[in-house]
Amino acid sequence: MNLKSSLNTVVGLGILVSVFSCQSKGTPAANPSAPEVSVHQVQLGNGISKNTYSASIEGITNVEVRPQTSGYLSKIFVDEGAYVHAGQALFKIDDRPFVEQYKTAKAAVHVAEANLRNLKIDLDRKVELVDNKIVSDLQVTQAKASYEASLASLEQARATMNAAKINVDFCLVKAPVSGYIGRIPYRLGSLVNAASVEPLTLLTDINQVYAYFSMSEADFVNFQEKKNSSSDRDSVDLILSNGKKYTQKGIIDAVTGQFDKNTGSISIRARFANPNRQLRAGNTGRIEMTAALDDVLLVPIKATLAVQDKIYTYKLDKDNKAEQVELQIAGKTTEEYYVKSGLQAGDRVITGGLGFVRPGAVVKPKK
Repeated sequence: MNLKSSLNTVVGLGILVSVFSCQSKGTPAANPSAPEVSVHQVQLGNGISKNTYSASIEGITNVEVRPQTSGYLSKIFVDEGAYVHAGQALFKIDDRPFVEQYKTAKAAVHVAEANLRNLKIDLDRKVELVDNKIVSDLQVTQAKASYEASLASLEQARATMNAAKINVDFCLVKAPVSGYIGRIPYRLGSLVNAASVEPLTLLTDINQVYAYFSMSEADFVNFQEKKNSSSDRDSVDLILSNGKKYTQKGIIDAVTGQFDKNTGSISIRARFANPNRQLRAGNTGRIEMTAALDDVLLVPIKATLAVQDKIYTYKLDKDNKAEQVELQIAGKTTEEYYVKSGLQAGDRVITGGLGFVRPGAVVKPKK
């Protein structure tokens, strides 16, 4: 081997030793085939969490107005959509048959009263005669029994009369509560009865309304944690169908006792004041729940992947190796997630080039 070859060999060995030494100190070797990606360093920050849920509106009271007797509809005192007060007359059923029944029952009461008076006279006369030994005690007992039977007959006649009077009163259908009249499917002359499929109308009290919405199990757990750590009432906002926020705040006042097995959600009810009667039963909207978040991790949404109902991101270690981690989300804005767990402040996450990254792959952060 000549001198020149020996020198080349020594230099080559020196280079190999130098590279090995650098790698042993933790400096990664350059990988020209590694994909180049954008990287973001996670920081702590504050924010406001907003969650929205589809909601349906119902009146505090929804009453089906049904007739309690049968007959032909003779009068309709109100129109659809009208506001009525409790006790106001709504419909009139032809009461002539019931009036005649009442008159008959009333006459039967008069007959029973007259019969009772006769038997009372007879009883009193026999009581006087028994003292003079003119009639026997047996006759007095019989007279007394007849009187008591007549008294029972009078009570029965009065009950029949009262029942007939109730039927007459039922012919005038009144509003049980104050509210708005719904659709009236019947017209004058329609035959109605208590067994009819459709009610006479639906009366809705909307001075206050309920908004019903459903919440997922994860959101409900977050809601319960906030509720247990705060003394504030559970206030919510209502976003109307036109996108505007309803002026009145709502209060959550009821939660069902169990989750729906089919949907995995739980039903919640919020109550809203409705002084201007802007909301009507059947309205739809969205419930918006907000919460202040302090010292939470801010992660760009573009740095995440959604798989079914879970959120993932790629975190880089010191060797720029990508690790897929699941994030627990506390809320979000249009651009960022508020993360409860899965990352720490200072962690680096990939924000661009996610389509070229696989778990365990080494990447090249853009400068």
